[in-house]
Amino acid sequence: MAFNELGELLDGTLKLPISGKTYVVPAPPASTGLRVQAIMQAAATAADGGKINEPILADAAERDMYLDVLGTAHAEMIADGVDWPTLKHAAVTAMVWIVQSKDAAERYWNSGGDPSQLAPNRKARRSSSAAAKSTQYRGSTSTTTRRPGKSGAGKKRAGRK
Repeated sequence: MAFNELGELLDGTLKLPISGKTYVVPAPPASTGLRVQAIMQAAATAADGGKINEPILADAAERDMYLDVLGTAHAEMIADGVDWPTLKHAAVTAMVWIVQSKDAAERYWNSGGDPSQLAPNRKARRSSSAAAKSTQYRGSTSTTTRRPGKSGAGKKRAGRK
């Protein structure tokens, strides 16, 4: 068995539908992907109160992150007059794609960027836990039974006084 050409296995684009048009975000160069991962890790560390690597964030401040992650779709969106919240949502979706996966990016996109929409709602959590609690367990398959009146409880043992 030989390895297949990777380009035939992966779809290296992210397709984002905006106002009736589909923008195609190309896969970023490896250097951009690595930088986005480092920045996202630094942001997560900072959010947890940890110490962050200052040069990583300084480097991010020098470059236009949204332009980098959207690639050619960035200029196309600007030319089409896409508004700022839409451009920002598209860029953050692309970052989720870069750092996690296309499935995670799709969930983020479809949530409208609302974190509460990403987690299952209370009703869904309760119904799944109720289903788990209502699972009936199989009884014992052992055929050993206790014979009535043979427990020996309350009987005096021979040889005891």
